[in-house]
Amino acid sequence: MNIEKEQIKDDEIILAIETSCDETAAAVIQGGSSILSNVVASQIESHQRFGGVVPELASRHHTENITWVVEEALTDAGVIFADLDAVAVTAGPGLVGALLVGVNAAKAIAFAHGLPLLPVHHIAGHIQAARLERPWHYPALALVVSGGHTELVLLKDEGEYEVIGQTRDDAAGEAYDKVARSLNLSYPGGPQIDKLAREGETIIPFPIAWLEEGSYDFSFSGLKSAVINKLHNAKQKGEVFRKEDVAASFQRSVIEVLTEKTKRAAAQYGVKQVVVVGGVAANKGLRQSMKDIFSNTEVELTIPPLALCTDNAAMIGAAAHIQWKKNIQADWNLNGKADLALF
Repeated sequence: MNIEKEQIKDDEIILAIETSCDETAAAVIQGGSSILSNVVASQIESHQRFGGVVPELASRHHTENITWVVEEALTDAGVIFADLDAVAVTAGPGLVGALLVGVNAAKAIAFAHGLPLLPVHHIAGHIQAARLERPWHYPALALVVSGGHTELVLLKDEGEYEVIGQTRDDAAGEAYDKVARSLNLSYPGGPQIDKLAREGETIIPFPIAWLEEGSYDFSFSGLKSAVINKLHNAKQKGEVFRKEDVAASFQRSVIEVLTEKTKRAAAQYGVKQVVVVGGVAANKGLRQSMKDIFSNTEVELTIPPLALCTDNAAMIGAAAHIQWKKNIQADWNLNGKADLALF
């Protein structure tokens, strides 16, 4: 179903659905920037005992939650299906079983109510969460840091994404979770380490992977291994490290490389705006470091509030606004794709 040109407007109302990992989320967004509702059903408690997300369990929870989450999003927004202009959904990347729940729910709603179906890339959603805070100024640079992704993305114009750097192994959030497990901290590990780091000292010289000169790629596997090995060797020798100092030293190594490469890329590409998004963007240490670096520059720094950093459907609705304006739609063959490339 194509959107007629006269139908394309800037204040469209979109129902957005996000089920890429372990949050079942639905939101109603108007005009790409106004949040009418944003409902998230978290599965953290179900996955905590396993120390990470169990894909099959996540899919089952999505199936159980998707109906009431969508209904609550509509109720909170004060709209009904007849008020909607389109339905948007995360098409990937993510856990394929989890993606399929959201995709099929969105397809069913769109088909039943004769609405356009808008496919959204999960990372584009994280990036466009910045739209919910303030307007874009191009060219812009996005640092995406989460459990599964660490990327620097250049935006020359609206909806134009060019990945100029990405992780070669562990994502930043993944490294946080693995280090947290080695410190016997509960899942998710990022918030636990961030809290401990504020009470510790950066006295342990953990490595920083700068990689080749001029590279904007990242690597956190070596840092993660260095922390785990340090703790293992200390235990064998009867040495004791304060968890707070380990957390502070580890976090320093992560934040230093993230902020320095972001600063360098912003200068090289002459960007007007830098946005920091994704689950790790909720990290207080990273947020403060980014503010310090760009505080005396002409670059506008945008970091969404904590609720819009972690997975949610409002960000999918914000990204869907671009799909709506460009009349980019999916047909009924839309499928979830675990390794979907950024489009």
